[in-house]
Amino acid sequence: MALPFETAGVGRDGRGLKILAKTIYRELRAAGYEERDVVALAGELLGNVSREVTERRSVPPPGE
Repeated sequence: MALPFETAGVGRDGRGLKILAKTIYRELRAAGYEERDVVALAGELLGNVSREVTERRSVPPPGE
């Protein structure tokens, strides 16, 4: 799946991101966060990415 923005070389294989997500989830749960808190965090992260992509698409490339 192609992403609508450039990505850094880190985590491109998907496996690293899956491990990172599982680690973050386990750490949050171990710290006492409830499932709904993790879902709220995921929503906030998606919102941040969505805003950034929207802003990037609304700025015309240089020279246009």
